Amino acid sequence: MLFVITSRRRRRRPYGDRWDAALLSPVIITVLIAGLAFSTPREIAFSRLLPAAPALAAAMWPVLPTILLGTFCLLVMVGLGFVYTDLGTPYTAAAIVAVTLAAAYASHVRLQREETLFHVRLVADTAQKVLLRPLPRRIAGVEIESLYLAAQEQARIGGDFYEAADTPYGVRLLIGDVRGKGLPAVGAAAAVISSFREAAYDEPDLRGLIHRLETSMTRHSAAFPTQDLPERFATTLIAEIPHGGAHVRLLNCGHPPPLLVHDGETRVLDPTAASPPLNLSTLIGDQYYIDTVAFAPGDQILLYTDGVTETRDRAGEFFPLPDWMRQQRPAPPRELLDRLHRDLLHYSGGRLDDDIAALAVRCPIARAQEPPA
Repeated sequence: MLFVITSRRRRRRPYGDRWDAALLSPVIITVLIAGLAFSTPREIAFSRLLPAAPALAAAMWPVLPTILLGTFCLLVMVGLGFVYTDLGTPYTAAAIVAVTLAAAYASHVRLQREETLFHVRLVADTAQKVLLRPLPRRIAGVEIESLYLAAQEQARIGGDFYEAADTPYGVRLLIGDVRGKGLPAVGAAAAVISSFREAAYDEPDLRGLIHRLETSMTRHSAAFPTQDLPERFATTLIAEIPHGGAHVRLLNCGHPPPLLVHDGETRVLDPTAASPPLNLSTLIGDQYYIDTVAFAPGDQILLYTDGVTETRDRAGEFFPLPDWMRQQRPAPPRELLDRLHRDLLHYSGGRLDDDIAALAVRCPIARAQEPPA
């Protein structure tokens, strides 16, 4: 019986050996109560605690093992009745039967809810793969790695987003953050990403591309208004690395500035002029500015959302991302993001207050020997 229980739950256990030990706790309690009941004077009446074992089993066992444990407790009680004739066996036995039946029903309901939650998580995982699909590690010679961390432990998707595309105009990268949380933010992020996936291949200029994203964001906000956020907007950054080029074009719409690592030196790429976030152009103007920055072979750019820089420690201090970047030794994009992930969790004590998305992009050394396109 125990083997069946353990094998069925092992596929879903989240805490390893500790979860296996918890699964055995109803048996441990049963053996402990039975041992005390047989070895102590009847006046103490430890046997009255036997109904607690099937009640506990209902919280973690399937229906049949719960019933079997209740039956075992009933047999233990009957055995005690032969030893102590005036122990009140009928009353305790009736309590064991009643609790076992209730525990079996509770176990059935719990399993149904777990199954429903399991399917909901499958749907959420599928939605995340559609919204934030895995990026190829290399696009047109450019190395790309991504990182996404949800602020809520059970969350799968949020308002942070990113995308990359190999277009006729070069490798284009998108990263952004929708104001707000929950399904409305996810819907707005999906609208922006869907527009980017189509427009990135059609628009020769980044200004035309951002206008397409602005239109999509505006239409989505008008179609799905929210009462809590009268003006839903998204900070966005688009980066374009031309094929065979040694530079990167940046269009920053209110987004945290990326970091560029060149020859071991870290530089914050603040925009020369401010561009409006998506869905705010009618309020603060629709002038968009593009910056061109050298991107030599071996250089690396880190794009991120504000969840990174707004991560706080116990004293309330923000995570010093530029200083952290300057302390890192040269590393491939995947290793860099793994370090960032580890240090963010350590800095915040394992608790994140906002979703986090990041892209690490590196121009490989070998590309320096390729002739220009």
